[in-house]
Amino acid sequence: MAALRSDSSPRLIVFGEFFIDLVFYDLPALPKMGEEVKTRRFAELPGGGLATTSLVAATLGTATAAITRVGQDAAISSAWKKLALSGVSTATCEFSPRVPTARTVCAAYHGDRMMITHDAINQRLDKLLTRAAIKRQLRSAAHVHLACELWPAAPWLSVIRRLRAPGRTVSADIGWNPRLFESRDLSRLLGELDFTFPNEIEALEMTGGRTVEQALKRLAQSVRVPVIKLGKRGSVALQNGKIVRAESIRVRSIDATGAGDAFNGGFLHGYLAGWPLQHCLRAGNICGALATTGAGGSSAMPTATRLRRLMRSTRT
Repeated sequence: MAALRSDSSPRLIVFGEFFIDLVFYDLPALPKMGEEVKTRRFAELPGGGLATTSLVAATLGTATAAITRVGQDAAISSAWKKLALSGVSTATCEFSPRVPTARTVCAAYHGDRMMITHDAINQRLDKLLTRAAIKRQLRSAAHVHLACELWPAAPWLSVIRRLRAPGRTVSADIGWNPRLFESRDLSRLLGELDFTFPNEIEALEMTGGRTVEQALKRLAQSVRVPVIKLGKRGSVALQNGKIVRAESIRVRSIDATGAGDAFNGGFLHGYLAGWPLQHCLRAGNICGALATTGAGGSSAMPTATRLRRLMRSTRT
């Protein structure tokens, strides 16, 4: 796919943290401390919510831009090149001469994974949004998705309020963030969002709910349309007091890294195309499921044609 032309206006802007993911998968076993396990399956991939969500949405045909900070070392990284040459605009990203690009080592085993990350470069990432070039790019966006932890919460409240504008919506995926879950500012922060995308464990933890339905209803007291990702069981959302569900598809999973971020890209593609909520959920489910069939979240992305075909074959 050709890169987004400089005269094109992105419909979707994804803001957040970029990682170079070093993914070891098809492990024969998990090593204990002091042990070594060898595998022939390895990939260096663009990682984190920013990269995966952007790549999925752009591959499906949504004009997408990414805003992040990377080190000068990104220029020789195959992971960064994949993002920059994919059709996602990276024109307003910042290259830091002082710190290296964030990196994560992922060990994938039996459909799950463990990760170790170094990400000093992502401190005070919100300062990027004050740059003139980024403000100009934001003016044309229909939707901004935040793929970062939004901590501390208080400064992000004012950031999100500035991002909101007539005709522009905002979503966030804060991931597993116990500090924010326990913050008194969480409800106010969610109240600034049109969508939020926790998985089941995150939703229960941040709401104190005992069931998915209870968590969904508690989230709906703040966020406009809460979405909860349920893995193999699909996803569920609440809109105008009505619970909407969608099933996923069956796949052979080898690496769950980035599946939730791939869901976000599929969902937001459908949303910006004007699809009904259930179709957006179904698109997210398919993208998330397919992401688990390859290493990382962005190595097994559907084309728009394949997505439509799979959506037609997926039962509601």
